[in-house]
Formats: sequence, structure tokens, C-alpha cells
Amino acid sequence: MNPKRCAACKYLRRRCPKDCIFAPYFPPNDPEKFAYIHRIYGAGNVSKMLQQLPVQTRAEAVESLCFEAKCRVEDPVYGCVGIISLLQTEIQKTEILLAKTQAEIVVAQIKHSQNQNSEFM
Repeated sequence: MNPKRCAACKYLRRRCPKDCIFAPYFPPNDPEKFAYIHRIYGAGNVSKMLQQLPVQTRAEAVESLCFEAKCRVEDPVYGCVGIISLLQTEIQKTEILLAKTQAEIVVAQIKHSQNQNSEFM
């Protein structure tokens, strides 16, 4: 057993070649990361995707794939779309609350200015 194998090669129970496409993105101390991706996308598909991407964008793609796969494992029906929907609902609620608060501020400012005007008369 080679202790320097990446998490992907450990999971797939194979030797980790020097030019392993997975090694830079799946360190041996984080096996769960590859397990999620493998379960949803499969090792071959992920390998093909990474090979088609420029090297400078691969790490970000792996993080995105990992997030999406983890969400899909945790919520097979909605996946990350469920999280996006919840966040959009929170944004809408917050925007409504902000609009109400801004309206209350305007009303308070008007009352304050009317009180100041009535004191001068």
C-alpha cells in the first residue's frame, strides 16, 4: 500500500500514477470528498471533465462538483436546487423586511419634521 495515494486512487483501490488527474484535487486525508463525487458522477466522467478543462479552472470545478454531489446525496430529489430555493426565499423575506423598515424610517422622519415644524409655529 502506497501511503501517498490520493483519495480517489485509495477509493478505487488502484495505484496512484505520478500524473494522476485526481491527485491535486483529492488529498489522501479527505476520502469523503471523492466518495460523493464518485457516487453521483463516476470516476471516468469526472476524469474526462477535468481533462477537458484548463488546469487553472480544475480546482474550482472539483469544488463545485463536490458541493453539488454532496447536496444530491443528502437530498436526492432537489440537491443543490433545494438550497438555492431556500436561499432565494430568505432573500425575498429579507427584502420585504428591508422595505418595511425603510418605510417606517420615512414615516418616522416625516413625523419628526412635522413635530419640529409645529414647535416653531
